[in-house]
Amino acid sequence: MVDCSRMVLPERACRVMYALDAAGYEAWAVGGFVRDALLGRPCSDVDIACSASWQETKRVCELAGMRAHETGTQHGTVTIVCDDEAFEVTTFRSDGRYKDARHPDAVTFVQTIEEDLARRDFTMNALAYRPDRGVLDPFGGQADMEHGVIRAVGDPYARFSEDALRILRACRFSSELGFSIEPATYQGMLANKGLLSHISAERVTHELERLLLGVHAGDALLGCVDALAAVLPELVAMKGFEQHTPYHIYDVLRHTARVIDGVPRYPLVRWAALFHDMGKPACFFFDENGTGHFYGHAAVSVPIARGIMQRLTFSGAFMDKVLTLVLRHDDVVPAQPKPVKRMLARLGGDTELFAALCDLKRGDARGQSPVYSEGRIELADGLQRTLDDIIAANEAFTVKSLAISGRDVMRLGVPQGPLVGSVLNEVLEAVIDEQVPNSADDLVKFVEALIGEEKFQKSLQLGVDETKRGA
Repeated sequence: MVDCSRMVLPERACRVMYALDAAGYEAWAVGGFVRDALLGRPCSDVDIACSASWQETKRVCELAGMRAHETGTQHGTVTIVCDDEAFEVTTFRSDGRYKDARHPDAVTFVQTIEEDLARRDFTMNALAYRPDRGVLDPFGGQADMEHGVIRAVGDPYARFSEDALRILRACRFSSELGFSIEPATYQGMLANKGLLSHISAERVTHELERLLLGVHAGDALLGCVDALAAVLPELVAMKGFEQHTPYHIYDVLRHTARVIDGVPRYPLVRWAALFHDMGKPACFFFDENGTGHFYGHAAVSVPIARGIMQRLTFSGAFMDKVLTLVLRHDDVVPAQPKPVKRMLARLGGDTELFAALCDLKRGDARGQSPVYSEGRIELADGLQRTLDDIIAANEAFTVKSLAISGRDVMRLGVPQGPLVGSVLNEVLEAVIDEQVPNSADDLVKFVEALIGEEKFQKSLQLGVDETKRGA
């Protein structure tokens, strides 16, 4: 798993480090870049720690033709730009006490890279690298990576009491890497999870989403649920809640974890998978045969999901889509054109949302008993194929896709107002039912016939009367 031959620093990062070395200072690549390079994962930003003060770092790099920006000088950090690539360079430091469970009140600049690494969160992040000296690993991070273990540097209680966000970072790393959390480290997380109330909703949301998008998200949810409950207390009711139904072999939380792993890794469907059955514990009852039921659980899951997303930092548009998937995930939709077009109409014609619904249904089936899952997966696949056929044939499934518009309806004698929308909805139903082709001439004839009906004339008169009263 860990391969030092993978340690290849980008050329521009080397230039920054060489400039500092040539001036008599000691510079190391640190943190996530070193960890990910050793694991063979994609590496992004290179952070550099060095023995120079930030003022000296700025001076040296500017003399070498680079640009410097004072982005975090209170913590000894400057951003060095080398040929339009930016690197954060920070003086070796030790953190003071953390009064807000997130940021140190003050930092102390230290003399050695080993002292700097001692303040890091996990052993796999307490690594440093120089091309001439290789990997520096004072806390056994490489061995922990070899064994797939997340371990706090030093005293776990101290590490998490300093910065509670590290609790969520541990959960997220477990999801991304498939690593287990060392027992003493996890105990330190549990002992400090109440401090997560000090962490901003933006940071919590960021870490939770990265966790949900991880390759091992389901296992991380199960392994970290007691820590995550501090920011998602709704998980507590799901843990160990047996379903007592032949369709399920897992409790609600384990089913949810399997569904998360069973859907593609994009935010909309992963969040919907997390929320889709949260209402089950509230809806549960036994019938006379001892079988469990959850009638209406999708509708009950909606306000629970809404409350969570309102606590976090979701846009209204994203929230609406997630809630729609949660509400509709259990809807019975035959894999036939007419029912699919009706569902599309209920979804406002959003074909991507319908595709996400297919993904959620497919994942939901994967989290059920194998006796029933195969048929339900096939149904979801059939829905996707039907959707693709409808799109390819450019068939109408929204009012906007009709060959006539509201103005056409008004030209035929329907007054402006709600009645126009009612007529267009009836036209759409007729097109979906294949009673009339979606051509302008055919739809005009259909509307004319509709207007001539007695019940419509009564509605039309009521509309005219309402218009007069409004005037």
